[in-house]
Amino acid sequence: MTTTTATQSAAATTSAGGPVVSFEGVTKSYGAVRAVDGLSLVLHPGETVALLGPNGAGKSSTLDLLLGLRPADSGTVRLFGTTPREAIAAGRVGAMLQSGGLMEDVTVREVVALGCALHPRPLPVDEVLTRAGVDSIADRLVNKLSGGQEQRVRFALATAGHNDLIVLDEPTTGMDVTSRQAFWATMREQAAQGRTVLFATHYLEEADAIADRVLVLNKGRLLADGTAAEIKAKAGARKIAFDLTDDPVDEATLRALPHLTAYERHGDTVRLQSRDADATVHAVYALGLYPRNLEVAGLGLEQAFIALTEAEEADASC
Repeated sequence: MTTTTATQSAAATTSAGGPVVSFEGVTKSYGAVRAVDGLSLVLHPGETVALLGPNGAGKSSTLDLLLGLRPADSGTVRLFGTTPREAIAAGRVGAMLQSGGLMEDVTVREVVALGCALHPRPLPVDEVLTRAGVDSIADRLVNKLSGGQEQRVRFALATAGHNDLIVLDEPTTGMDVTSRQAFWATMREQAAQGRTVLFATHYLEEADAIADRVLVLNKGRLLADGTAAEIKAKAGARKIAFDLTDDPVDEATLRALPHLTAYERHGDTVRLQSRDADATVHAVYALGLYPRNLEVAGLGLEQAFIALTEAEEADASC
């Protein structure tokens, strides 16, 4: 298939509401290590998707396969109904990866101008510089930038043209809070224009605030797929917090409360996680205790993420 034909086919697929990305039974091993294990998933136009997982979960390997940087051992990876290489050659994909350095002894403007010149569907250089927030440092040498500034230049290169899919690997590493907020405001604009955004991150609060869909990987397998709220609910546990100011009770008694999945105490404040919060609170009162400032709430995304991965690890060891 020629590049022109591939581009026309991909455009027809997207306009018909077809998937932007599809993985079907994809596996990838490095020696004895199975980095991606039978992964199947579909991304749709206009979604903002967070890819989460502990170190070694297969996030970077998944992105490498998606971008055609490595071949799958088995299964199929398709972008816009064609191969990753064909979709990238057609200018439909922009990527911001952790690996790979930037050119040195050139200015920010020069490296961004080169990225625009090489893109099949380029945007004006000044527009790219402004959107990435690097227009004020356009004349600075790349090797004189801070880590956060380098990240913004990488983002400029990832968005140098009219991409339909933007792939970001830990995009805000090294950025300060203000830069991170500005970066995600820009990404919201990209998604609002119908682009699909896929980002891997260790900042789980970013996934909670930004993504309308969350994928959790562990050991190369898809552990959970849904909204942040659905991921939290899938973890099954709830948070319980209260103060015991006038009720002396030993730690062993509290740890023996029913349905606990986590326990901690700092001074008078007790924090628990429970699979059945109602039963746990009832048991606290049954001990004759009087908990003050009692709060019961769902898990945050970070706690749900930890609970899900720990539960899978426990199941795997059985």
